[in-house]
Amino acid sequence: MAQELTYKECRNICPEVQFKCRSTEELTPLTEIIGQDRAARALQFGLRIQNPGFNVYVSGLPGTGRKTAITNFIRELAKHSPVPSDWCYVNNFHDSSQPDVIPVPAGLGIEFKREMDNFVSGTGQALREAFESNEYAQKRQATLRTIQEDRTGFIDTMNKMAADAGFQIVQSPIGLMLAPVMSGQAISEEQLSQLPLKTQKEIETKRQELQVEVQKSLIQLRDIDRKAEEIVNKLNREIAAFVLQPRLLGLRKRFKDNEEVIGFIGHVEEDILNNIGPLLQAEAPPQPGPLGIPMPQDGPKRNYGVNLIVDNSKLQGAPVEIEMNPSYFRLFGAAEKEAKFGALFTDYTMIRGGAAHRANGGFLVLPVEGLFLDPLAWPTLKQTLSSGKLEIEEPAARMGYMVTKSLRPEPIPFKAKVILLGDPYAYDLLYSMDKDFRELFKVKAEFDTTMDRNEENVTKYAAFVCTICQKEGLLHVDPAGLAAIVEYSSRLVEDQNKLATLFAEVANVIREADFYAKEEKSKNITRDHINKALEEKVYRSNMIQKKIQEAIAKKLILIETKDAKVGQVNGLSVMGVGDYAFGMPSRITASVGVGKEGIINIEREIAMSGPSHSKGVLILGGYLNDTYAKEKPLGLTAKLTFEQSYSGVDGDSASSTELYALLSALSGKPINQSIAVTGSVNQKGEVQAIGGVNFKIEGFFEVCKLFGLTGDQGVMIPQSNVQNLMLKDEVLGAIKKKKFHVWSVATIDEGIQLLTGTKAGSKRKDGSFDPGSINDLVKRRFDEMAEKVKEYRG
Repeated sequence: MAQELTYKECRNICPEVQFKCRSTEELTPLTEIIGQDRAARALQFGLRIQNPGFNVYVSGLPGTGRKTAITNFIRELAKHSPVPSDWCYVNNFHDSSQPDVIPVPAGLGIEFKREMDNFVSGTGQALREAFESNEYAQKRQATLRTIQEDRTGFIDTMNKMAADAGFQIVQSPIGLMLAPVMSGQAISEEQLSQLPLKTQKEIETKRQELQVEVQKSLIQLRDIDRKAEEIVNKLNREIAAFVLQPRLLGLRKRFKDNEEVIGFIGHVEEDILNNIGPLLQAEAPPQPGPLGIPMPQDGPKRNYGVNLIVDNSKLQGAPVEIEMNPSYFRLFGAAEKEAKFGALFTDYTMIRGGAAHRANGGFLVLPVEGLFLDPLAWPTLKQTLSSGKLEIEEPAARMGYMVTKSLRPEPIPFKAKVILLGDPYAYDLLYSMDKDFRELFKVKAEFDTTMDRNEENVTKYAAFVCTICQKEGLLHVDPAGLAAIVEYSSRLVEDQNKLATLFAEVANVIREADFYAKEEKSKNITRDHINKALEEKVYRSNMIQKKIQEAIAKKLILIETKDAKVGQVNGLSVMGVGDYAFGMPSRITASVGVGKEGIINIEREIAMSGPSHSKGVLILGGYLNDTYAKEKPLGLTAKLTFEQSYSGVDGDSASSTELYALLSALSGKPINQSIAVTGSVNQKGEVQAIGGVNFKIEGFFEVCKLFGLTGDQGVMIPQSNVQNLMLKDEVLGAIKKKKFHVWSVATIDEGIQLLTGTKAGSKRKDGSFDPGSINDLVKRRFDEMAEKVKEYRG
C-alpha cells in the first residue's frame, strides 16, 4: 500500500544542538582532508614507494579537494626528503652544439656560477697586464735573440751566395725574387729583355740553378721562423699558466670533491692557454657593422661561464612543482635564440629549464587535461619517465618537420614522482587506449563525492567551515548556519545519510552568505544568510524555469493539477541549464486499440527517444505479458507519448508513469491529475529508484502553486528514493500543513490503486483477479481484444 510521508521523512534535519559552540570561531581548523580515506591511503602508498612506474593518477571531480589534498600531502612529505642537486650547463669545448651538464650539491650551483664569473672577469685583465709588462718584453726578446741571430746569419749567407752568382735577392709582391746584377746594380726584367738573347739565356739558366738552392734555404728559414713561433708560444703558455695558477688553484680547492667541476676547470685552463691571442683582444672596442651599428662582442664569459638552470639553494626539502599550464616549453624547457642581423644564434648560456627540471628529485603535479592541449607534452612526459632522462630538443626537430643545426644539450638524469590530476573519464580513456600509461602510472587515488553523514563527519564538516572562514577572513558561522550547511551538503548529493565532498561548492555558498551577513552588519553567518545565498543563486539561473511556468499558467503547455482523466498522467523530468537543474511536469498519454503491434513508443518512431527511454518502454511489454498474457496473446496496439515534447526524451524514470497511463486506458479508470508520478519499473512490476527526485517534487510543487494548492496535490515516488529526499523549506512547510503530499510506493499495484482510487486486485490460483479491480478490468479487456483479433482473422 502507498505510504504518505511525513515532513520529517522528506528531509534529514540537522539539529543545532549537535554543534557544541557558539560559532565556528571556537572550533579548531582542519589540518587534514576529510571524507577521502580511500584516496588518502592510495596517496600515502603512491608517494612513498620508490619503484619505477609507481607514479600517481589522482582521479576525481573538480571541487572535491584533489589539488589541496595532494599539495598538503606532498609538501609534508617533501619536508623530510633530501634536497636534490643543482644542475648547470657548461660549454663543451670539443663540440659546442652539445653542452655538458654538471650536477653540484644544492647551494653550490650559484657559488660555482659566481666563482666562474669572477674568474672570467679578472683573468682577461690579468693576462693583458702580464703580456704588456716590461718583464715579458725583455724575456721574449732574450728568448728570441739567438733565433734572430741565426736567422740574420742565414739570410746573410743566402745574400752572399746570390752575389757570388751575380744576383741579388729582392722582395716583390709575390715573394722573394732573384734579380741579375750588372755593373754593381740590379737590373729589372724590362732591362733584362733588352740584352742580347744569348746573354738572356745564360742569365736565366744561372737563375734557375740558383733558385733551387734559394728554395732549399727558404725552407730552412721557415723552420727557423716556426721554431721561433713555438718558442714564443711556449713562453706565452708559461706566462699565462703563471697568471692562471693562483686563480685556478682556488677553484680546484673549493670544488675538489666534484670530479666533473674539476674536469671542466681543466678544460677551461687548456682552452685559455690555446687561445691567448683572442683573450687579449676580448675587450677591444666594438667593430662597426651594417649601417654603422656596433657589432656585439662575445667575451670569454661566453665560453667559460656557468648556466645554472636549477638552483635549489633555498629549498628546505624536496622540490614541489605544481604546473597548471603544462605546455612543452613550460615543462621541458628550451634553448632560446637571439637575433643578430637577421640570423638566429644560440649557445649553452641560453638553455632554460622547465618545471620538470625544477621538480627533479621531488614531486611534479600536472593537470591531465592541460597535457592533452599540447601535442608534444604528453609523449615527451612518457619518454622522460620511461628513459629516466630529461632532454631539451627543438619541437620542429622532434616532430620531424625539419632538421637544422641546433643545440642538443646532454640529458639530465630524471627521478621525480609525477602526479596527474584528472577526472575518471580521462583515466578510463588513458588506461584503455594508451599502453604506456598503465606501466607509468600504476597508482590510482580516487576521490569520492560523498562521505557518511555521522556525528564524527558532521563535526569535521564544521571544522572545514571554520578553516574557510579563518583562511579567507569570512564571518564565522553560528550553529543554525552550520546546520543549514550540513543540510545543503546532503541535498547536493541527494542522500539523507551522506555529505558532499564537493567542498568548492560548499565554500562558494559560505562566501556568498558572508556577503549578505556583512551587508546586514551581522556578527555571524546564520541560517537565514545561508538560505539567502541559496535563493539568490537559484534566482540568477532560473529564468528558463520561470518562462516554462509562465507557459503552463497561460495554458500554452497543458498540465492539469485537478480532476481525473483516463489514459493521462503527469510525469516528471529534470531539465539542466548549465549549472542549474530543475524539475518540470510533462503530460503523458496512452491510447489503446485492437491489433498486433504491441506498445508503440511514438518518440522512438520519430527518432526522439534515447536508448534508456526505449528500453523502459520495451519493459512495459514484458510486464503486460508476465501479468496478463501467460495463456493468451496480447491483441493490443497501444501508443505512448510525451505530449508537447519537442526535443529528445531519454531515461527510464517515466516508465512506471507510462505504465499507469496504459493501465488506465485499458481499465477505463481515470487517474487523479493532482498527483504526479516518477519511477522506473521492471518486468515484475517493482518500482525502481530514479535520480533528481528533489527537483521533480519541487518542480510539480511550483506548478501546483500556480493554480493554487488544494490540499490534494502531491507526488508519488519509488519507496527506495525516500532516503534521497532533501526538500527545500517551502515544500517542507506545505507538507507539514497538509497542503502538499509525498507518497512512496514499491509496486505498480500500490501506485495504480492510489492514482485511481480502485483496488489493484490480487491474482487468484485460476489466473483471474479480484472482481472489479484494476487488474481484473485490464485482464478482461485483453481477453476481449484477443477474441476480436480471433474473429477478425476468421
